[in-house]
Amino acid sequence: MKLLSIAVPCYNSEAYMENCIKSLLVGGDEVEILIVDDGSGDGTAQIADRLEREHPGIVRAIHQPNKGHGGAVNTGIENATGLYFKVVDSDDKVRASAYKSILDVLRRFSGEEEPLDLLISNFVYNKEDQNRHKVMQYRRCLPVGRVFSWDEANRFPIGKYILMHSVIFRTQMLRDSGLKLPEHTFYVDNIYVFNPLPYVRRMYYLDVNFYYYFIGREDQSVQEDVMIKRLDQQARVNRIMIDYYTDPRCMEMIGDRKTLKQYMFNYLEIITTITSVLALRSGKEEHIRLRDETWDYLREKDEALYKKMRRRILGRAMNVNRRFPRMAVISAYHIAQRIFNFN
Repeated sequence: MKLLSIAVPCYNSEAYMENCIKSLLVGGDEVEILIVDDGSGDGTAQIADRLEREHPGIVRAIHQPNKGHGGAVNTGIENATGLYFKVVDSDDKVRASAYKSILDVLRRFSGEEEPLDLLISNFVYNKEDQNRHKVMQYRRCLPVGRVFSWDEANRFPIGKYILMHSVIFRTQMLRDSGLKLPEHTFYVDNIYVFNPLPYVRRMYYLDVNFYYYFIGREDQSVQEDVMIKRLDQQARVNRIMIDYYTDPRCMEMIGDRKTLKQYMFNYLEIITTITSVLALRSGKEEHIRLRDETWDYLREKDEALYKKMRRRILGRAMNVNRRFPRMAVISAYHIAQRIFNFN
């Protein structure tokens, strides 16, 4: 068994995927790199096959019909042989020194009777059009350099969340959680770092800058205009997260872990805010309707949860009437823009 499986979803990634894979090869024989060619129409498949030939036993090329990012991640989980599992997008990379520290920690816990469920590290936002970067770290939120549980975690400030770039899950725990991401849907990374959390018991935060997340390409899914065009998919992810959080089985798994319950509430609130603020930014009738339908869906699922979220500052700001003073709406948008790094 490998120590770590890394899935690299690739769709028409020929221009940059080798830079990503090169950074992952530093892990050596303890790591398997699963290149999931998601029905690409360019040279991605050929590059994946060549890298498999050049690095036998480390790189595996998996080809499938196009299923979207979620479908590629699902395939990675299904095919992983590593004790732990991580997703690295094909246009990103990892830092070698931090990578070695990550593997040291995973190796240390691999033989323990009580396994580590989640390893968290820092990630770095790199904007292509700006000569600067922003480190997302968790020093004030989580104990550093030791095993801890949710009860020992501090409250996360608004705008700071555990994202896909931050996490390495225990593979079997992911499978036990029943995680299955929707296919042909953007923004499923939010489900990936939300649904498994009730199954996480033992965590470790390593304060190193491991993952480098490159943003700023015009076609990237997190660009504001692209997100508005795909608002229906953002709303779909929003509803799936509402379904999960309001499911009695989820509440049973969370139990009396108040910090976890509050963290998941806050995360759901942020996702609902993103859906709403993009609808306000667009102003189109169809998008305003999506916002209203999302809030109505929340109310149908759990009225108490709806009222709690609706009463809070973000809930009030995101439910303003379209005739509300434009400056107030724009101010609310710019607050969310600073929080979520909209471009």
